[in-house]
Amino acid sequence: MASTKMILDLDTGVDDALALALAVCDPRVDLIGVIASYGNTLMKTAAQNTLDLLHLLHADEVPVYLGESHASTVNDFEVMPISKAIHGDNGVGNILLEKSPRSIEKESGIQFLINMAHQYQDELVYVPTGPLTNLAKALQIDPKIAKLIGNTTLMGGALTVPGNVTPFTEANINQDPQAADQVFTAQEHLTMVGLDVTLRTLLTKEHTKKWRDLGTKAGQTYADLMDYYIDAYDNLGIDHRGAALHDPLAVAVAIDPSYVMTVSLNMRVTYDQKTKDYGRTIGDRERLLEPTTTKVAVGVKSERFVHDFMDFMIAVLKN
Repeated sequence: MASTKMILDLDTGVDDALALALAVCDPRVDLIGVIASYGNTLMKTAAQNTLDLLHLLHADEVPVYLGESHASTVNDFEVMPISKAIHGDNGVGNILLEKSPRSIEKESGIQFLINMAHQYQDELVYVPTGPLTNLAKALQIDPKIAKLIGNTTLMGGALTVPGNVTPFTEANINQDPQAADQVFTAQEHLTMVGLDVTLRTLLTKEHTKKWRDLGTKAGQTYADLMDYYIDAYDNLGIDHRGAALHDPLAVAVAIDPSYVMTVSLNMRVTYDQKTKDYGRTIGDRERLLEPTTTKVAVGVKSERFVHDFMDFMIAVLKN
């Protein structure tokens, strides 16, 4: 029986699509909603991608809400060319998905998160896999949720390895460093699943062939999605061995923290654009002597995770 009340916050993208499937199929998860964000694609595109993928996965009952459409410090957002190269112009490898019969919810994703934090408190697990703008906005409206949410497991940041946008900055944090700093310095029960561990979890076309061989629409679609992603990693020189399971690892860790080894460290994010380490996730010197509220993943049981991930994916894609 599902024991984890989960909210995903996705900028749906390819690896977000994988994270969504994992949350849908894991019997320990009750996915109570998804908030759409900007990043890999536009926020409204991410929302529609999410609805359509839920429809593909026979999970139309999961509601989708709109989050913020741009960073807290700007008035607009344009998808970066590198994001289009990795995820496709539409965020899902340029695949045309069957449109969901369900509509996007009218309630804002920010208010939904606040309401669910008060309703479920310790039972709630929140997993943002894009910019942290939505959570920062929710904290501004209702600071109490910093202590209410049972666990926030985010995909983003880099502590022990270089970033993937600059030598210091990971892509999700780069989208809104100021919001990320607000989250890292305020939100309790926080786990950072960054490039330190996600880059060690690779999927290859040998894996996706198993999805394709299922002979189902979902298996074919997800194989096409992931193959596009793997080809992008290869063509762009990111990794010639396969593509990283960034967002699915965050979902897996939110369910089972034993997949990773962590260090306890109060964190902050530099957001002064005049500094060379703009967008860096780093230990907060001002809070070194305070009780720690954040865990940072620095090691991962990658073979175990990839094996388990494949088992779950085959289970959800075979129908």
